[in-house]
Amino acid sequence: MCPYCQAENAESALVCASCARDIAVPATLIAERDDLLRKRDQLRDELTRARDEVEAIMRRRKSR
Repeated sequence: MCPYCQAENAESALVCASCARDIAVPATLIAERDDLLRKRDQLRDELTRARDEVEAIMRRRKSR
């Protein structure tokens, strides 16, 4: 799909057949995106674990 005009194009298309805009995404950008998504997921997991630890500490303090 063309991000500009939403026309369908062949998967290997470099230019949109409808609006003639450049639609190629370099492999390096795809790899960088995948790496950033992986890092984001790791940070979300760390945040969830830290939040759970803080909540457990708060529960223990309240039960004293």
